[in-house]
Amino acid sequence: MPSFDLSRYRFRLSGDDLGALILIAAGEVVPDQLADSVAGLRDAGLIWPDGRLAEALQPLITTVLDASAVIGIETAGPEGGLAHGVLVGEEESFSHEAWPGESESEYVRVDRNMLVWELARMVNLQRTEPPTYGPRTVTATLGALDGALGAMGTATAEQPSAVRTALSANGVPAGPELERLAELIVHLRCSWRITAAWPGDDGTEPGLTARGFAVWDCGGFGYWHRELPAEPVIEGTTGPSVPLRLVAIRPRDIWEMLAELLPDAPSLTAARLRSTADGPALLR
Repeated sequence: MPSFDLSRYRFRLSGDDLGALILIAAGEVVPDQLADSVAGLRDAGLIWPDGRLAEALQPLITTVLDASAVIGIETAGPEGGLAHGVLVGEEESFSHEAWPGESESEYVRVDRNMLVWELARMVNLQRTEPPTYGPRTVTATLGALDGALGAMGTATAEQPSAVRTALSANGVPAGPELERLAELIVHLRCSWRITAAWPGDDGTEPGLTARGFAVWDCGGFGYWHRELPAEPVIEGTTGPSVPLRLVAIRPRDIWEMLAELLPDAPSLTAARLRSTADGPALLR
């Protein structure tokens, strides 16, 4: 069920809830398949009896419709994959976070000057340093990684040996890099990738500008930047033979990468003008 907390200006909405709200705000007909969402929104007081949206929703819906930049965060961990992100509008910014097993995401207003802090919180950035010994760069292939992850289904005590065997069987040479990669896989707490996108010019015609990066959070073994395959990864460009390269990285370096991920003020201004002219293309 949709719900809200105006004391902290936050909303819990499913994808269908948000879709219904966008259609109503745009004055379009809401299809029958969203009838349950509309009923839930009415019961929650987010749609008034006369069909209008509650005034409290205005900043959120305006930001969704007129977002000049979208930041997406995809996490993968023991509970599966989750999608979070931030919508940057002209006046307001909102973060949204999913919860394992729940259909709703929580939308919260974020101060523009606090975006880097919010992104760091959303990826759970901690003061965890990588080991000072052993390799700080490891290489393999995505096929070797898939084989090693498949070996993680064995008993906990047998996982390190099973992972090393799988890496070796998939062409990773014996040595310090294999040992370090096996340690990272066994201690992998979660991985995440973050991408920022906004309307821009690709050099030939108006398009979408995007940049991002991916990180492994390996608990006591620290953070590792996945340099290859580099983000943003284009669909259809990965496969078993694609190189994998991980490089040890400090939390402060991740902080700087998060700050550099965001478009500068001129880019956001241009994106707003393009969004106003073309409509909310980022959300199509």
